[in-house]
This record gives sequence, C-alpha cells and structure tokens, in this order.
Amino acid sequence: MLTLFGAVIVTLMMIFYAVEQRSRWYTFAFGLACFGSATYGWLSGTWPFGVVETVWGAVALRKWYRLPR
Repeated sequence: MLTLFGAVIVTLMMIFYAVEQRSRWYTFAFGLACFGSATYGWLSGTWPFGVVETVWGAVALRKWYRLPR
C-alpha cells in the first residue's frame, strides 16, 4: 500500500507541476502533493527525501500565496 501511495502522489505531483502555469490552484495542489510525497518519504524511511519534499512543498505554497489572485 505504501508503494501505491508513493506512486500515486508522485504522479499527481508531476501532473500539477506540468500544468502549474494554467491556474494558481495548480500551484497549491502541487504544494500539497509535495507534502504527500514528503509523507511517503518519511514513512518509507528515506528521511532526506522527506526533508527535501517538505521544503519544496513550503516553497510551492509560498509561491501560491504570492501569486496574484
């Protein structure tokens, strides 16, 4: 189940990253997917991956917050 979760969340992350230019809400979804990917990293025992994805998620949500509404 953990592998399936990781595969789904990373796929969503790539999709939202690819369409991020279309709407600020895709940037928000990308940030959430990064946090999901970080969760996968922490649960699978790869803490460096979890740390990087957590930072990437925070950067994405900061970008979303600063985008014009």
